Amino acid sequence: MVRINDDIEIQNWELTESFVRASGPGGQNVNKVATAVELRFEAARSPSLPDPVKTRLKRLAGRRWTTEGALIIQCDETRSQARNRDIARNRLVDLIRKALHRPKKRIPTRPTLGAKKRRLKAKKVRGEVKAMRGPIKDHE
Repeated sequence: MVRINDDIEIQNWELTESFVRASGPGGQNVNKVATAVELRFEAARSPSLPDPVKTRLKRLAGRRWTTEGALIIQCDETRSQARNRDIARNRLVDLIRKALHRPKKRIPTRPTLGAKKRRLKAKKVRGEVKAMRGPIKDHE
């Protein structure tokens, strides 16, 4: 069981871990031991998460979200299977905690009358400066 906060806990049946051989450096250890972990969380079917959280989690997960509604997290950072497993679980917890936070709704605002006037005045001044750059005319 993975604890997210006081209210939310993910049951073990919702998580599936599979271990594969990691790529990259590590010498003979890489060829012999399956240290990389692939953590699969059945988020869409999870009774632990409310629907708005699932929606935000899907957006945050990006391409880690499958068409079946599962979230897949891979980790092959260390040469230790147990450490990779902990890192993957921590990443899952962090992602779910981010999804729990409801973003603040933006309230559209309009510029004040003073701001509009200042903007137009600045444009006028800038136009006058540019007008002075033209060719010099003789007034005879």
